[in-house]
Amino acid sequence: MKSETENRSGWGGARPGAGRRKGSGRYGEPTQVMRVPASKVEMVRRFLDRLYAREAVEVTARAHPAPEAAAFPFYAASVAAGFPSPAEDYEEPALDLNEHLVQHREATFFVRAQGHSMTGAGIHDGDLLVVDRALDARDGDIVIAVVDGALTVKRLRREGSRTWLQAENPDYADIVPGEGQQLELWGVVTAVIHQYR
Repeated sequence: MKSETENRSGWGGARPGAGRRKGSGRYGEPTQVMRVPASKVEMVRRFLDRLYAREAVEVTARAHPAPEAAAFPFYAASVAAGFPSPAEDYEEPALDLNEHLVQHREATFFVRAQGHSMTGAGIHDGDLLVVDRALDARDGDIVIAVVDGALTVKRLRREGSRTWLQAENPDYADIVPGEGQQLELWGVVTAVIHQYR
């Protein structure tokens, strides 16, 4: 039997294939309705955003921890970017990339960049970023940040009480947190590994 509303509007009732598929929402799994005090809704939403953003980052981070020491031959002669120099080859003690790229081994992770918003800073789509979570982010640092549950790499800008994330490509807008918007700094980018082939 139809309800009064259904009789009046001609709408209502379950339709096969209608609605969102289970597990297709922002949390990637089925959800359930829960009663929360109205004054705490934003707090719970921010908590869930941070929780899921942290889990996504931790999965990426565990997949690419800073490697153990690995030494490679190192030649003292500089490589000219203009005309070649007839400098003699002279091999110095082996070079360990960790000594040059990693300051805090337990807090350093590799994250792969995605997108083109930081090309002006030399960060291209697919580059590996060396991220140190032990460093305090300062104005001008390139950082990995969590904004409303999504990861991004941008240049941190601070001016007085204002904090925003600056893109290094004029085709992309800066991220200026609005009221109630959550911005969390996850780590400081200390180096970029860009491959040519």
